[in-house]
Amino acid sequence: MANVKFYTGEQIPLEMHKVRIIQRLNLPNVDERLEAITQAGNNTFLLSTEHVFLDMLTDSGVNAMSDRQQAAMFLADDAYAGSQTFFRLSKKIKEIFGTEHFLPAHQGRACENLISRTFVKQGDIVPMNYHFTTTKAHITEMGGDVVELLCPEGLEVTSDDPFKGNMDIPALQSFMEEKGDKVPFIRMEAGTNLIGGQPFSLENLEQVRDICRQYGVPLVLDASLLADNLYFIKVREEQCKYLSIREITRRIADACDLIYFSARKLGCARGGGICTNNEEYYRLMRPLVPLFEGFLTYGGMSVREMEALTVGLEETMDEEMINQGPLYIEHMVDKLVEAGIPVITPGGGLGCHVDALKFCDHLTQEEYPAGALAVAMYLASGCRGMERGTMSEQRRPDGSEVLSNMELLRLALPRRVFTLSQVKYAVDRLTWLYENRQLIGGLRFTEEPEVLRFFYGRLEPTSDWQQALVAKFKADFGDSL
Repeated sequence: MANVKFYTGEQIPLEMHKVRIIQRLNLPNVDERLEAITQAGNNTFLLSTEHVFLDMLTDSGVNAMSDRQQAAMFLADDAYAGSQTFFRLSKKIKEIFGTEHFLPAHQGRACENLISRTFVKQGDIVPMNYHFTTTKAHITEMGGDVVELLCPEGLEVTSDDPFKGNMDIPALQSFMEEKGDKVPFIRMEAGTNLIGGQPFSLENLEQVRDICRQYGVPLVLDASLLADNLYFIKVREEQCKYLSIREITRRIADACDLIYFSARKLGCARGGGICTNNEEYYRLMRPLVPLFEGFLTYGGMSVREMEALTVGLEETMDEEMINQGPLYIEHMVDKLVEAGIPVITPGGGLGCHVDALKFCDHLTQEEYPAGALAVAMYLASGCRGMERGTMSEQRRPDGSEVLSNMELLRLALPRRVFTLSQVKYAVDRLTWLYENRQLIGGLRFTEEPEVLRFFYGRLEPTSDWQQALVAKFKADFGDSL
């Protein structure tokens, strides 16, 4: 966003785009919200959007496209094989990442499936800065396991460390010395999703690359949240201040052997893909694309979305396009800090992350405080956030809970979607909720899937706390929504 000073001294993000298409929103009253979340099994994933005011569940597939992306969709070549749309996208990916080979897939987790099936075998261990839910599920499905070697600062809630997504280099070196023969690849995630969208530095990534070269294992990058990470490297890493976004991108790509991404995040379209310069890796994965995704020139993607992605990737090279998300998040985080609300600092990418362990410090992790806070926030505001905590983990074989390192309520800010007044509304309702936080109770599962339970599991409150919260809302707000 432009470096503009306001005469009043107020510091707010100034959008460098204008709104040209709108979608009407509905704000249900508090009784309707209670009914909706009850019918949804107290899982915000199961809410119908007709009952949601501000959808802050995720930034995946819900970012606003530009006018140029919309226009490009009319150029799509919908041929099953040999589509010119595919070749335009491949050419753009080669231009940006410098990679010769591209395998399309319908989204990021499809890429994880292809990579895990190709490289992971029983007993393997994949070191990473931090896991993502579907990444871990695909690796464990193949008989492997993950080890998180996040830098110590990464799990500090309140911090001014600019790169809390960094890999712990000494720990990685030590792990490789001891168990390197069990490592099929090392994975880095740009913008560690589960700990607040925190970025890694270019210096750290290149140190990981050096260890990969030392032990002869590939470096795999999940680039789904690369846009945010690029911005943070540009503004927070001293050695990169004078590099362009395009130059930083190429440095990152040159360090990696495989790059995969979800276009639902990167490029503000839908789809995904894997790119590499290693022909052997390409040939190993190639047969799996027609088997699981589609032919090699569409891979389960809509060709219209592929055209939009081609433009979106180019727009990702524009700092004025990729800084809107991080700056909006920073503004929201600053306002919550002013209100005394525990939130992950510094602000990262993807969204604002509220520390449910401190917000609901009267609840145990077995009561799913992040999930309960997501429900409470919906009741208080109609805003749909997402639990990122113990509910998002998977039980051990003996049935015991894996307690998450963090319990976070994620309030995602999809790129170029919300207005500043809507962000202020979310802050206002969260502030009210914090003042009434003792009313929030726990949750327990009534229907618990074995895998990825947070997506479609159903829960119930452990007491009548929801009715008490609604009664307090009515007492304080009257007939207001």
